[in-house]
Amino acid sequence: MLLAHPAVLPGLVDRYWALSVLDAADDASSVRGEMRDVEQALCVATGTADVYAALIAARHHLPGAGALDDSVLASR
Repeated sequence: MLLAHPAVLPGLVDRYWALSVLDAADDASSVRGEMRDVEQALCVATGTADVYAALIAARHHLPGAGALDDSVLASR
């Protein structure tokens, strides 16, 4: 499966959260169409079919994230 370059994901995630705040603040929801576009882009970029799964997958693919990150346990 092809995934988006990790450099693309932070921008998509940031844009999603910014739009979700605007959507919550504006009941008329003039940003809903753009939010759907960002949701779709996140799903395509992460290879998922659900925006919540896409956000989780994006978090695991972001630079510096590791599924088995044991850096806290590393001896000094």
